[in-house]
Amino acid sequence: MNKVIKAKRLPIDPGPAAWREILPKQKRYLDLENTISADWLIIGGGFTGLSAAKRLCELANNDKIILIEASEIAAGPAGRNSGFMIDLPHELGSGSYQDTIERDKLHVKLNRYALNFAKNSSKEYDMPKEAADPVGRINSYVNISGEKHNHEYSKHLDQLGETYENLSAKDMKDITGSDFYSGGLFMPGCLMLQPALYISKLAEGISNQYQKNFKLYEHTPALELKNNIDEWIVKTPKGSIKTKKIIMAVNGHVESFGFFEKRLMHVFTYASMTRKLTETEQKTLGGKSSWGITPSDPMGSTLRRITGISGDRILIRNRWTFNPTLEVSENNVQKFGKDQDESFKKRFPMIPDVTMEYRWGGRLCLSLNSVPAFGEVDKNVFSACCQNGIGTAKGTLAGIGAAELALGLNSEIVKDMSSYDKPKKLPPSPISTIGARTVIKWREFKAKAEL
Repeated sequence: MNKVIKAKRLPIDPGPAAWREILPKQKRYLDLENTISADWLIIGGGFTGLSAAKRLCELANNDKIILIEASEIAAGPAGRNSGFMIDLPHELGSGSYQDTIERDKLHVKLNRYALNFAKNSSKEYDMPKEAADPVGRINSYVNISGEKHNHEYSKHLDQLGETYENLSAKDMKDITGSDFYSGGLFMPGCLMLQPALYISKLAEGISNQYQKNFKLYEHTPALELKNNIDEWIVKTPKGSIKTKKIIMAVNGHVESFGFFEKRLMHVFTYASMTRKLTETEQKTLGGKSSWGITPSDPMGSTLRRITGISGDRILIRNRWTFNPTLEVSENNVQKFGKDQDESFKKRFPMIPDVTMEYRWGGRLCLSLNSVPAFGEVDKNVFSACCQNGIGTAKGTLAGIGAAELALGLNSEIVKDMSSYDKPKKLPPSPISTIGARTVIKWREFKAKAEL
């Protein structure tokens, strides 16, 4: 009997994808409007899907490879994150930024593989510098608790043999222009992305380089997967694809297809981005024109200042909600936008007339035990999902790893990503919902000085 898997829902992303909105118009791709055949189908056109596509094109260059994106390239989560591609331990779901020494050393090595993939792709496809800029990041603090956390983290970095620089309040002001911060920990290895620019140019580069055997379609969500002996037939709104193998590169949306049911936590976080700063405002603010700050407490505010083809702007991200339906209202975006306005005013009172031009929400997928949803989940169907809040690096690795696994390779990425237990089963609803929302509120309360 043929197996039929229907998508229970399609994800909805609230607010505009600001990183994409501030760019000049990027290349668009056709909708799929007929029935086609392929050796490979990749579902999802973000960091994971495009990394899988590039790896498949490199390793299986005689195969026909199709990628479908439900919306448009860089309109979904790939164009809504904060753009930190982090090399060092940074597990959001765990409540801290560190694990065991040996495990962390391996993760640093693999994360840097992902960073090198992005750097090499940026160079190969002649992307602007701001698409993938190796400027490092700062883990900031504002009180004794944060200073203690940074001190403990720096000791962990010492054990890992990693370099860093302690920053004073004066250093922080010289960098950000703000008196808000008491100090920070600068780590040079982080790659700062303009995520929509990087993803758009990666998609365009792959499409041009491998145009004989790779094809990308937008506005083409997978609605149904039907197994027919040795192939899958994937139904889309206006067409279908017959394929031998499928890579699911959809992060938490994988649960909509019945995989990892009741094992994934769907979380939204929220952000605002300013209009372009005027030359006078830039001069009044001072500081450097490009930097990125993560808070010492993971639930605090993440900030970036960017410069480039879209002008000088500041982004601030904070507030979290647990939403197992994969949907939130626009009211959430506006409500939490007020918190971001207050956070901005606390840090930058010297530029009081700066307003926010964009506000949005972005989806994250976490597991209770901070493990990926990775591996062969059905015959010739491979999952590269659940990035635990660090989708730029982990998503890149998962896409590469899924491609290698599906090709029968036992690479270091495959070995690592296949070594974990399955994501732990969540408590039954409403216990899981009440529990998750209580934990978020408690952690936000503890991090309030950094909001």
